[in-house]
Amino acid sequence: MSQPGTLERLEATIAARSGADPDSSYVAKLNAKGLGKIAQKLGEEATEAVIAALSEDDESLVGEAADVLFHLLVLLGYKGIPLADVLAELDRREGTSGLVEKAARKG
Repeated sequence: MSQPGTLERLEATIAARSGADPDSSYVAKLNAKGLGKIAQKLGEEATEAVIAALSEDDESLVGEAADVLFHLLVLLGYKGIPLADVLAELDRREGTSGLVEKAARKG
């Protein structure tokens, strides 16, 4: 079996910290505030990534992209959705034109 990658290790860390004391863990603090706050934070980080892409250097975008991935994993963990499910969906879409895949989701 292969070693877990960065995102899988981060997912495990987030899961381990989700039930910790909110005063000692950022993940636990987000979880304690609930789905709305977690989703809001992900949206804020996505907006910051867009701003960095348009107006800042590549290093800023890299940092913001890391924040987006982190907060997405917090959201997925809160909802009980494993990263493996998202990766499986990406695998399913691989080799399919984005336009074709998007059209298949309509209706």
